[in-house]
Amino acid sequence: MPRTLPLSLLLLATLGGAAHAAPTPITIEQAMADPDWIGPPVESAWWSWNSQQVEYQLKRTGSPVRDTFRQPVNGGTASQVADDQRGSLDVDAPVYDSARQRSVFVRNGDVFLRDLRSGALTQLTRSTEKASAVNFARDGGVIWRTGQNWFHWTAAAGVQQVASLKAEKNPDDAPKADVLRDQQLRTLATLRNDRAQRDALKEQEASWRRADSTRAPGPVYLGADVEIVDSALSPDTRSLIVVTKPKGFDEGRGGKMPKYVTESGYEEFEDTRTRVGRNDPEPNALWLVDAVTGTVKPLSLDSLPGIGTDPLAALRKAAGKDALKGSRPVQVLGGPGAPGIRWSNDGQQAAILLRANDNKDRWIASVSPAEARLQTRHRLTDAAWINWSFNDFGWSNDNRTLWLLSEESGYSHLYTQQGTAKPQAITSGKWETSMPVPSADGRGFYVLCNQQAPGDYEVCAVDTASRQVRELTSLNGVEDFSLSPDGQQLLVRYSGAYLPAQLAVVPTAGGQAKVLTDTRTAAFKARQWIQPKLVQVPSKHGAGVVWAKYYGPENLEPGRKYPIAMFVHGAGYLQNVHQRYPAYFREQMFHNLLVQQGYVVLDMDYRGSEGYGRDWRTAIYRNMGHPELEDYKDGLDWLVATQQGDRDHAGIYGGSYGGFMTFMALFRSPGTFKAGAALRPVVDWHQYNHGYTANILNTPDIDPEAYRVSSPIEYAEGLQDHLLIAHGMMDDNVFFQDSVNLTQKLIELHKDNWSIAPYPLERHGYVRADSWLDQYKRILKLFEENLK
Repeated sequence: MPRTLPLSLLLLATLGGAAHAAPTPITIEQAMADPDWIGPPVESAWWSWNSQQVEYQLKRTGSPVRDTFRQPVNGGTASQVADDQRGSLDVDAPVYDSARQRSVFVRNGDVFLRDLRSGALTQLTRSTEKASAVNFARDGGVIWRTGQNWFHWTAAAGVQQVASLKAEKNPDDAPKADVLRDQQLRTLATLRNDRAQRDALKEQEASWRRADSTRAPGPVYLGADVEIVDSALSPDTRSLIVVTKPKGFDEGRGGKMPKYVTESGYEEFEDTRTRVGRNDPEPNALWLVDAVTGTVKPLSLDSLPGIGTDPLAALRKAAGKDALKGSRPVQVLGGPGAPGIRWSNDGQQAAILLRANDNKDRWIASVSPAEARLQTRHRLTDAAWINWSFNDFGWSNDNRTLWLLSEESGYSHLYTQQGTAKPQAITSGKWETSMPVPSADGRGFYVLCNQQAPGDYEVCAVDTASRQVRELTSLNGVEDFSLSPDGQQLLVRYSGAYLPAQLAVVPTAGGQAKVLTDTRTAAFKARQWIQPKLVQVPSKHGAGVVWAKYYGPENLEPGRKYPIAMFVHGAGYLQNVHQRYPAYFREQMFHNLLVQQGYVVLDMDYRGSEGYGRDWRTAIYRNMGHPELEDYKDGLDWLVATQQGDRDHAGIYGGSYGGFMTFMALFRSPGTFKAGAALRPVVDWHQYNHGYTANILNTPDIDPEAYRVSSPIEYAEGLQDHLLIAHGMMDDNVFFQDSVNLTQKLIELHKDNWSIAPYPLERHGYVRADSWLDQYKRILKLFEENLK
């Protein structure tokens, strides 16, 4: 059962208390054991309706099942929510009305309305069809979508259907001109009469539907040549923004992944994603629909600034291709929890987030149903690529002010905008603002910030009028947070180097955090760990400094040289040098083991990593693996100069992007690292997906040079040191084919001192302790045999 600890004691136990104690010896078997021995992190958490309790989920020991707990915020122990009490649960991210007196949410696909004054819960739907896009209507009712049908509930009228969208041809549309048909109707009166009678019946039905308030509106037909991607109903229930894509759009040839270890005993095959550049993402089109009359109007994108300019024209020309003509294709960004279309509360205008399919532009445009045309509110353009993150936006309560995040200054910051005036920065500086949540009184925002250091994440309060920013927490490793229904408290999920995500409550006015949970096991809490030191490595290659985590003995022995292990995090755009619990918690325990075995270890946030602004992120554009390797060479120099590292006995390892970088290090700088382990590695960027790769390298047909200089297989001739390749054979992210292709290449090159370890039942993220153990025993053996 999770229990409450005073913050001072918890921080002492997790941060400072173990700093000067000898670390507890760790075995490879323990480090790679099922993480249940550590204790479950709080995976998700949310407020109960009365702001007096929180609810959260924990994984059950030895099982994939998640249990839900309810925890008072003012003292008391957590209690598990019984199965027959789950109907009383609230959910994460409900929608509040403007007065924060009611909330509406979807739970298990059904719509619920909660009165926050009494706690009364009203269930509005009970269906196997899942509802989504729930919101308050302007009249105080509730709107939501089920499939492509929109509904409106009021206490007086109950549930009424507002609109039904169909990607079909309107059966009432006049048929296309046909000479033979016209001849038949002109010459044969009976056929003319039959047609007139059918038309009269259709008109009578339409007239009755329009006049009868008890009838649902007729379907809105968008045509048989499109598929509906998304739609958003205005709070006044009169207008819809609809997003479509071409029907049957060819996404390019997908792959077939073989699976060898199967229950059937036969080899089986699984469909997998397409590779980068097989086809561009499908273009989106926008439509404005009058929900009352069913009128459909296309919304032209031609007014978006820069939409008609091809930023890749020079690369196309070099590749022997013509520049794009006309407007570039775009997509509407968005998804569950972050819709790409947001209506103002009065229903008078919608804001739409659009991104060019070539990744170079992002626009926020608004549309008023009265004008039926897009008006650009904000354009963000980048010669490299627009970030995946920092695209939040929304309307303030005045229904006129748009707020948004933008990287235009080089760092993500919060802006507000009136009309089409230039957006005004509310936060600024060489740090990043993210996760903005408007305050309950509408006077400011709560944001995630890393003001003090790139890896120190806190919750900050931002006053819109004064633009003052103040830190509300001092937890160092805030993961995320949510505002209480009464607007007076923040539920904060935070973590530490050896502390999986936990919960604390902080007053919005500021003050001491009240820790609610500590889900670690007694066995894990009893251990002493090496606290990673966050250090700044000087760059000799124009990067300024590179932040890194250093693991080493408390006191270096005079005159001794220590073998070096360097770790490379995955994902490329990910931050691992921070004060949170790392995604690589097993690797962190392995680093404790390496120090125990006499190594010094460095884990770097190389260029391309998250948390350091736009220029750091885009430094790898069209040149992956090159700036990052420079950073690791600088890290090696730093270990030699300051930590008695042994340059002649250095190794490197990592998974996914870290595996890719291990290849680049061994292939492009032979002799620098005497051994390397590449786990689930990218070998050739031609094999990876479009969404990630095309951002950084464009597409192979127009930028073949970027793929050549960025793919390790092009440099395999340089291998002279010891290499271990380890890969899950069911990996549907970085295909096992990558490692198979490199295996063939190394065979052809007659290379020695390399091996490959396949894992038949693992995907990209391993889930079996046996696989983790086998892989890391091999890495440890590789280092022990070659670095000492």
